[in-house]
Amino acid sequence: MGKLDGKVAVITGGTSGMALAGAKLFVDEGAYVFITGRRQDALDDAVKQIGRNVTGVRGDAADLDDLDRLYDTVRREKGSLDVLWASAGGGEPAPLGDITEAQFDTWFGLNARGTLFTVQKALPLFNDGGSILMTGSNASLGAFPGWSVYAGSKAVQQAWARVWLNELKDRRIRVNVLTPGQVATPKQEELFDEATKRQFESLIPRGRMGHPDEIAAAALFLASDDSSYVNGMELVADGGTTAI
Repeated sequence: MGKLDGKVAVITGGTSGMALAGAKLFVDEGAYVFITGRRQDALDDAVKQIGRNVTGVRGDAADLDDLDRLYDTVRREKGSLDVLWASAGGGEPAPLGDITEAQFDTWFGLNARGTLFTVQKALPLFNDGGSILMTGSNASLGAFPGWSVYAGSKAVQQAWARVWLNELKDRRIRVNVLTPGQVATPKQEELFDEATKRQFESLIPRGRMGHPDEIAAAALFLASDDSSYVNGMELVADGGTTAI
Protein backbone atom coordinates (compact mmCIF):
# COMPACT_ATOMS: atom_id res chain seq x y z
CA MET A 1 0.00 0.00 0.00
CA GLY A 2 1.37 3.40 -1.02
CA LYS A 3 1.54 6.47 1.18
CA LEU A 4 -0.58 8.44 -1.33
CA ASP A 5 -3.00 5.76 -2.53
CA GLY A 6 -6.04 7.35 -4.15
CA LYS A 7 -4.73 10.89 -3.77
CA VAL A 8 -4.64 13.55 -6.48
CA ALA A 9 -1.60 15.80 -6.49
CA VAL A 10 -0.56 18.92 -8.40
CA ILE A 11 3.13 19.75 -8.77
CA THR A 12 4.04 22.98 -10.53
CA GLY A 13 7.36 23.21 -12.31
CA GLY A 14 7.42 19.44 -12.43
CA THR A 15 9.43 18.86 -15.60
CA SER A 16 12.91 18.49 -14.10
CA GLY A 17 15.02 18.23 -10.99
CA MET A 18 13.48 17.93 -7.54
CA ALA A 19 9.86 18.34 -8.64
CA LEU A 20 10.15 15.70 -11.37
CA ALA A 21 11.73 13.29 -8.87
CA GLY A 22 8.83 14.08 -6.56
CA ALA A 23 6.24 13.44 -9.26
CA LYS A 24 7.75 10.02 -9.97
CA LEU A 25 7.79 9.16 -6.27
CA PHE A 26 4.22 10.37 -5.70
CA VAL A 27 3.00 8.15 -8.54
CA ASP A 28 4.98 5.21 -7.19
CA GLU A 29 3.23 5.81 -3.85
CA GLY A 30 -0.23 5.64 -5.43
CA ALA A 31 -1.09 9.22 -6.42
CA TYR A 32 -2.40 10.59 -9.69
CA VAL A 33 -0.24 13.62 -10.50
CA PHE A 34 -0.72 16.75 -12.59
CA ILE A 35 2.53 18.49 -13.49
CA THR A 36 3.15 21.82 -15.18
CA GLY A 37 5.98 23.25 -17.21
CA ARG A 38 6.50 26.14 -19.61
CA ARG A 39 8.04 24.15 -22.46
CA GLN A 40 5.94 21.56 -24.22
CA ASP A 41 8.92 19.40 -25.18
CA ALA A 42 10.14 19.23 -21.58
CA LEU A 43 6.61 18.56 -20.37
CA ASP A 44 6.15 15.71 -22.84
CA ASP A 45 9.49 14.20 -21.83
CA ALA A 46 8.60 14.40 -18.12
CA VAL A 47 5.24 12.73 -18.70
CA LYS A 48 7.03 9.97 -20.60
CA GLN A 49 9.53 9.51 -17.77
CA ILE A 50 6.79 9.29 -15.14
CA GLY A 51 5.01 6.79 -17.33
CA ARG A 52 1.55 6.44 -15.81
CA ASN A 53 -1.07 8.21 -13.72
CA VAL A 54 0.07 11.65 -14.87
CA THR A 55 -1.27 14.58 -16.85
CA GLY A 56 0.98 17.35 -18.12
CA VAL A 57 -0.46 20.85 -18.43
CA ARG A 58 1.64 23.45 -20.18
CA GLY A 59 1.74 26.72 -18.27
CA ASP A 60 3.68 29.36 -16.38
CA ALA A 61 2.99 29.66 -12.66
CA ALA A 62 3.40 33.43 -12.96
CA ASP A 63 0.51 33.58 -15.47
CA LEU A 64 -2.88 33.54 -13.74
CA ASP A 65 -4.69 32.44 -16.90
CA ASP A 66 -2.37 29.42 -17.09
CA LEU A 67 -3.17 28.60 -13.47
CA ASP A 68 -6.89 28.75 -14.25
CA ARG A 69 -6.34 26.37 -17.14
CA LEU A 70 -4.39 24.01 -14.88
CA TYR A 71 -7.16 23.79 -12.31
CA ASP A 72 -9.85 23.54 -14.98
CA THR A 73 -8.00 20.45 -16.19
CA VAL A 74 -7.83 19.00 -12.67
CA ARG A 75 -11.54 19.68 -12.15
CA ARG A 76 -12.48 18.09 -15.45
CA GLU A 77 -10.30 14.98 -15.08
CA LYS A 78 -10.42 14.28 -11.32
CA GLY A 79 -12.87 16.69 -9.71
CA SER A 80 -10.75 17.51 -6.67
CA LEU A 81 -7.23 17.38 -5.27
CA ASP A 82 -5.49 16.38 -2.04
CA VAL A 83 -1.90 17.56 -2.38
CA LEU A 84 -0.39 20.71 -3.88
CA TRP A 85 3.35 21.14 -4.21
CA ALA A 86 3.94 24.72 -5.41
CA SER A 87 7.43 24.15 -6.71
CA ALA A 88 7.77 26.41 -9.76
CA GLY A 89 10.43 29.04 -9.14
CA GLY A 90 13.77 30.42 -10.14
CA GLY A 91 16.31 33.16 -9.69
CA GLU A 92 19.55 34.75 -10.82
CA PRO A 93 22.37 36.48 -8.94
CA ALA A 94 22.54 40.27 -8.74
CA PRO A 95 24.34 42.19 -5.97
CA LEU A 96 22.79 45.21 -4.30
CA GLY A 97 23.56 48.16 -6.53
CA ASP A 98 23.08 46.18 -9.73
CA ILE A 99 19.52 44.88 -9.22
CA THR A 100 17.15 45.90 -11.99
CA GLU A 101 13.41 46.45 -11.86
CA ALA A 102 13.00 43.67 -14.41
CA GLN A 103 14.85 41.19 -12.20
CA PHE A 104 12.77 42.13 -9.17
CA ASP A 105 9.49 41.91 -11.10
CA THR A 106 10.42 38.60 -12.75
CA TRP A 107 11.46 36.71 -9.64
CA PHE A 108 8.94 38.15 -7.20
CA GLY A 109 6.34 37.62 -9.92
CA LEU A 110 7.16 33.90 -10.15
CA ASN A 111 8.38 32.95 -6.67
CA ALA A 112 6.05 35.09 -4.56
CA ARG A 113 3.05 36.21 -6.62
CA GLY A 114 2.97 32.97 -8.61
CA THR A 115 3.12 30.80 -5.50
CA LEU A 116 0.38 32.76 -3.75
CA PHE A 117 -2.04 32.42 -6.64
CA THR A 118 -1.06 28.79 -7.27
CA VAL A 119 -2.30 28.08 -3.75
CA GLN A 120 -5.30 30.40 -3.76
CA LYS A 121 -6.69 29.14 -7.05
CA ALA A 122 -6.38 25.53 -5.84
CA LEU A 123 -8.54 26.00 -2.76
CA PRO A 124 -11.97 25.44 -4.36
CA LEU A 125 -10.78 22.00 -5.47
CA PHE A 126 -9.08 20.98 -2.23
CA ASN A 127 -10.45 18.12 -0.20
CA ASP A 128 -10.53 18.72 3.54
CA GLY A 129 -7.51 17.24 5.26
CA GLY A 130 -5.21 17.95 2.33
CA SER A 131 -1.60 19.09 2.29
CA ILE A 132 0.01 22.16 0.73
CA LEU A 133 3.76 22.48 0.47
CA MET A 134 5.80 25.24 -1.09
CA THR A 135 9.42 25.08 -2.23
CA GLY A 136 11.50 27.60 -0.34
CA SER A 137 15.26 28.07 -0.47
CA ASN A 138 18.01 28.14 2.11
CA ALA A 139 19.06 31.39 0.45
CA SER A 140 16.34 32.95 2.62
CA LEU A 141 18.10 31.63 5.73
CA GLY A 142 21.68 32.38 4.79
CA ALA A 143 23.40 35.54 3.71
CA PHE A 144 24.67 34.55 0.28
CA PRO A 145 26.01 37.62 -1.54
CA GLY A 146 24.22 38.43 -4.76
CA TRP A 147 21.05 36.51 -3.99
CA SER A 148 18.94 39.06 -2.09
CA VAL A 149 16.11 39.25 -4.64
CA TYR A 150 15.82 35.47 -4.80
CA ALA A 151 16.10 35.15 -1.01
CA GLY A 152 13.44 37.78 -0.42
CA SER A 153 11.05 36.24 -2.92
CA LYS A 154 11.33 32.90 -1.13
CA ALA A 155 11.29 34.20 2.45
CA VAL A 156 7.62 35.22 2.20
CA GLN A 157 6.59 31.56 2.17
CA GLN A 158 7.37 30.97 5.84
CA ALA A 159 5.02 33.80 6.82
CA TRP A 160 2.33 32.60 4.43
CA ALA A 161 2.45 29.05 5.79
CA ARG A 162 1.76 30.27 9.32
CA VAL A 163 -1.09 32.58 8.29
CA TRP A 164 -2.70 30.19 5.85
CA LEU A 165 -2.77 27.20 8.21
CA ASN A 166 -4.71 29.40 10.61
CA GLU A 167 -7.12 30.43 7.86
CA LEU A 168 -7.54 26.82 6.72
CA LYS A 169 -7.68 25.12 10.11
CA ASP A 170 -11.42 24.43 9.88
CA ARG A 171 -10.72 22.43 6.72
CA ARG A 172 -7.73 20.67 8.32
CA ILE A 173 -5.53 21.61 5.36
CA ARG A 174 -1.87 21.65 6.39
CA VAL A 175 0.60 24.18 4.96
CA ASN A 176 4.37 23.70 5.13
CA VAL A 177 7.53 24.88 3.40
CA LEU A 178 10.16 22.52 2.00
CA THR A 179 13.46 24.37 1.89
CA PRO A 180 16.25 22.67 -0.06
CA GLY A 181 19.82 23.80 -0.23
CA GLN A 182 22.33 23.07 -2.94
CA VAL A 183 20.95 20.21 -5.03
CA ALA A 184 22.45 18.76 -8.20
CA THR A 185 19.79 19.58 -10.81
CA PRO A 186 19.82 20.48 -14.51
CA LYS A 187 19.02 24.09 -13.57
CA GLN A 188 22.05 24.24 -11.34
CA GLU A 189 24.17 23.04 -14.26
CA GLU A 190 22.90 26.02 -16.26
CA LEU A 191 23.58 28.57 -13.52
CA PHE A 192 26.93 27.53 -12.05
CA ASP A 193 30.36 26.67 -13.41
CA GLU A 194 32.52 24.01 -11.78
CA ALA A 195 34.34 26.48 -9.55
CA THR A 196 31.06 27.87 -8.20
CA LYS A 197 29.70 24.38 -7.55
CA ARG A 198 32.86 23.45 -5.64
CA GLN A 199 32.52 26.65 -3.61
CA PHE A 200 28.94 25.77 -2.71
CA GLU A 201 29.90 22.20 -1.83
CA SER A 202 32.55 23.52 0.56
CA LEU A 203 29.74 25.08 2.62
CA ILE A 204 27.84 21.82 3.09
CA PRO A 205 28.71 19.82 6.23
CA ARG A 206 27.56 16.65 4.47
CA GLY A 207 30.37 17.31 1.98
CA ARG A 208 28.33 16.97 -1.19
CA MET A 209 25.41 18.37 -3.12
CA GLY A 210 21.98 16.96 -2.43
CA HIS A 211 20.19 14.72 -4.91
CA PRO A 212 16.70 15.36 -6.30
CA ASP A 213 15.51 12.03 -4.86
CA GLU A 214 16.43 13.20 -1.35
CA ILE A 215 14.25 16.29 -1.72
CA ALA A 216 11.48 14.17 -3.24
CA ALA A 217 11.51 11.95 -0.14
CA ALA A 218 11.10 15.00 2.08
CA ALA A 219 8.22 16.20 -0.13
CA LEU A 220 6.53 12.81 0.21
CA PHE A 221 6.78 13.10 3.98
CA LEU A 222 5.04 16.50 3.94
CA ALA A 223 2.44 15.37 1.40
CA SER A 224 1.47 12.18 3.22
CA ASP A 225 -0.09 11.31 6.55
CA ASP A 226 3.39 10.61 7.88
CA SER A 227 3.47 14.33 8.65
CA SER A 228 -0.12 14.59 9.89
CA TYR A 229 0.98 16.56 12.98
CA VAL A 230 3.39 18.84 11.08
CA ASN A 231 1.80 22.19 10.22
CA GLY A 232 3.21 25.62 9.50
CA MET A 233 6.78 24.35 9.61
CA GLU A 234 9.81 24.82 7.42
CA LEU A 235 11.60 21.56 6.69
CA VAL A 236 15.16 22.45 5.72
CA ALA A 237 16.99 19.86 3.61
CA ASP A 238 20.36 21.43 2.93
CA GLY A 239 22.88 19.02 4.40
CA GLY A 240 23.32 21.29 7.42
CA THR A 241 24.52 24.33 5.48
CA THR A 242 22.40 26.86 7.35
CA ALA A 243 22.63 25.04 10.71
CA ILE A 244 26.22 26.16 11.36
